[in-house]
Amino acid sequence: MSEKIRVAIAGVGNCASSLVQGIYYYAKKGTVDVSGLMHEEIGGYKPWDIEVVAAWDIDERKVGRDVSEAIYSQPNCTAVFEPKVPRTGVKVRMGKILDGLAQHMKDYPPERSFVPAQEKEDELEDVVRVLKETDAEVLINYVPVGAEESARFYAQACLEAGVSFINAMPTFIVSDTEWAKRFEEAGIPVVGDDIKSQVGATIVHRTLVQLFVDRGVKVERTYQLNFGGNTDFLNMLERSRLATKKVSKTQAVTSVLPYDIGWENVHIGPSDWVPWLKDRKLAYIRMEGKLFGDVPMYAELKLDVEDSPNSAGSMIEAVRCVKLARDRGIGGALYSISAYTMKHPPIQYPDWQAKRMVEEFIKGERER
Repeated sequence: MSEKIRVAIAGVGNCASSLVQGIYYYAKKGTVDVSGLMHEEIGGYKPWDIEVVAAWDIDERKVGRDVSEAIYSQPNCTAVFEPKVPRTGVKVRMGKILDGLAQHMKDYPPERSFVPAQEKEDELEDVVRVLKETDAEVLINYVPVGAEESARFYAQACLEAGVSFINAMPTFIVSDTEWAKRFEEAGIPVVGDDIKSQVGATIVHRTLVQLFVDRGVKVERTYQLNFGGNTDFLNMLERSRLATKKVSKTQAVTSVLPYDIGWENVHIGPSDWVPWLKDRKLAYIRMEGKLFGDVPMYAELKLDVEDSPNSAGSMIEAVRCVKLARDRGIGGALYSISAYTMKHPPIQYPDWQAKRMVEEFIKGERER
């Protein structure tokens, strides 16, 4: 077991900011009064064993800056719970733009949107070279929703560099049979797709659906309306970029149902962008069903969370499980941690079962 888990990041946005802040936050807390973690230790690895060794972004306010500065730069707006991240010595490189910038975002004030850097973009061979030179073991894909080409660009770089890929975005790569096969043949462990927050709208909605099913209430209709103020929600105002996101979020919930209620009776997805909310995310969930005697019942819930720290709580689990798989020489999609931390894993499992599978994987009782 090496001392550090060497991580590269594609997209130094709010989620990356929360993850990096968390590494140093928990390093200071140590083992005293630890909260907010699903596992303090995984295979001997603590959160502070993660080290960022490379990073890419396309915003001029981040490119060329040390990661410790870039994570606080606009348009990032997440909560600052660790204000003193020390200099890492890692400068953010200019990534390949491809489809990583929605055209409509240029119409918004720069403090709320991207400002593309006017620098030479790293080509595929550049990314592969940097991953090899830095001895990176894992690359986290945090490119924006809808950036399908960009996600595959970094996935391909990982394949060529022998680096594990964690896909936090809803481009189907790890859950795609062909991509998963390529990583398995290369002996590279991967996790995806589309990060599922620690306690977010998806996991809460799934839990409510499971409760209805377990208690014999027939689910007839349900919706989940999400909105927030970060650049993720601004990016998703371009509805054409939402195809895989809606599929990912919808299947994450409907996979719990043992019957089909019809596409017209399920609506799950981002609804709007409210700038002053910043990184707060609000979700409104409604479920309608029939209980004993076909008597109707309704349940409504409002969830209000800081979006990116919620995501980082799951990512810190995924990174350490990938490292554990690398230590054990395991390649391909990791079904257990993917089901536990992702909305669209290769195989959907009930959350209680996914949790048990992860515990078995950590103990070495399950291969992946």
